[in-house]
Amino acid sequence: MYLPLVVGVDGSESSMRAVDWAADEADLHGVPLRVLYGALWEGYEGASLARELGELSARVQAEDILGAAARRARCRHPDLLVTTEMMPHEAEHALVCAGRNASVIVVGSRGRSGVADRLLGSVSRTVAAASDCPVVVLRGNHDNRAVTGRYGRIVVGLGEAPSSVLRFAVTEARLRHVPLTVVRTWRCPAHETVDHPLVEGEPARLYEERAAMELEAALEDAPSDIAVRRHTVEGPARSVLPAASAEADLMVIGRRSHGRLGRVAHSVLHRSACPVVIVPEQR
Repeated sequence: MYLPLVVGVDGSESSMRAVDWAADEADLHGVPLRVLYGALWEGYEGASLARELGELSARVQAEDILGAAARRARCRHPDLLVTTEMMPHEAEHALVCAGRNASVIVVGSRGRSGVADRLLGSVSRTVAAASDCPVVVLRGNHDNRAVTGRYGRIVVGLGEAPSSVLRFAVTEARLRHVPLTVVRTWRCPAHETVDHPLVEGEPARLYEERAAMELEAALEDAPSDIAVRRHTVEGPARSVLPAASAEADLMVIGRRSHGRLGRVAHSVLHRSACPVVIVPEQR
């Protein structure tokens, strides 16, 4: 049996919208959906519950939240296999443990704190940094749909170890029947551009050509059944990739360190205008 897709819920509107996205994604991949509730979540995420759970309550039972989430997923995809589970752990620990036997984890960007969605919650940030499997953090206005996105485009940021990140992005583009845009950033060190104004462009051209060669090498075995668009962009990745997310339905980036987000991943997660996938890079 295929590994399930896991979605974390806490009763917030953000997490219930994540159930919609996760149900679409699980159906797209033909895998079961596992809805998970961390029993200690409410200890620090506040008490702003989704509308469908009724009046605010200090202690909404986990079974009620899980039941509402499962009904929502089955209503969206009646043939989808949906299971629910409550784990007696804090949300981060529960989701990271579940990720050891999952294909993907899906989380909302915020929990039950009621803080603006532009800020990234502690649960989503911690899970993205520590999970053994890819983590989807639902940033921006994703319209609750994993498949029929607004722009019909997936963007992947190409880092130093692109294999697992590209593989994930290619699979998603193929299943959605959309093109894949691969972005490789480059920068010319400042000391190489200020020696003389007449040669200012030469070092920059060399760095851009190197980035283009690295991009072509990474895409040498790219499949022919999807359209792949190549972009080399001058500037730091932590600025370029959030800007590219403005016209994307999904942003895919890698994570090199276990338990810690690098500067690029941290910036993209906080500033992206679309859902972000953090893929652990193979070591």
